[in-house]
Amino acid sequence: MTLRRRLTVPVTLAAPLAALALAGCGVNAIPTAEENAKAKWADVQNQYQRRADLIPNLVSTVKGYAAHEQSTLTAVVDARAKATQVTVTGDDISNPDKMKQFQDAQNQLTGALGRLLAVNEAYPDLKADQNFLALQSQLEGTENRIAVARSDYNSAVQAYNTRIRTFPDSITAKVVYGAKPITPFTATTPNAETAPTVKF
Repeated sequence: MTLRRRLTVPVTLAAPLAALALAGCGVNAIPTAEENAKAKWADVQNQYQRRADLIPNLVSTVKGYAAHEQSTLTAVVDARAKATQVTVTGDDISNPDKMKQFQDAQNQLTGALGRLLAVNEAYPDLKADQNFLALQSQLEGTENRIAVARSDYNSAVQAYNTRIRTFPDSITAKVVYGAKPITPFTATTPNAETAPTVKF
């Protein structure tokens, strides 16, 4: 066997082995997991936007029946304005401070909406208004969608964070991508772990 022939065999084996080694180190899997987490975050933002879009109609409907509940209506409008001002892009999901700011603004809006929806108990005509009932139903559906979107986002974040912290992907994550853990969505509402009391 000639020297050239002996060198060709290892070189032809080296290319597939290098490709296999790179695939095993997460070169493609890390950005795929990161993009999945970003897409799931976009779904969360989409559902929050849906909620923000429903609020003006809900406020207008309630205003017609409960004009003297001005402080509640103002609180909802103000909370909606603050919630829509705080934005977190896919690039910001690694920033815990930005995520907390976003979550706090959304939680304030959730609290204000809860007070607004409780107003209907004092107004029998409002409780019977078809427009109000439809908006309330859409808002409840949106809250469920938000919960699902946040859960899906947290699953994607867990997959990404696990990938960039476990061997051998952790080496590629640090050396090639400079990857940082992504911040999951957490419950920041006081006593969120306690189930609310429901009274009929």
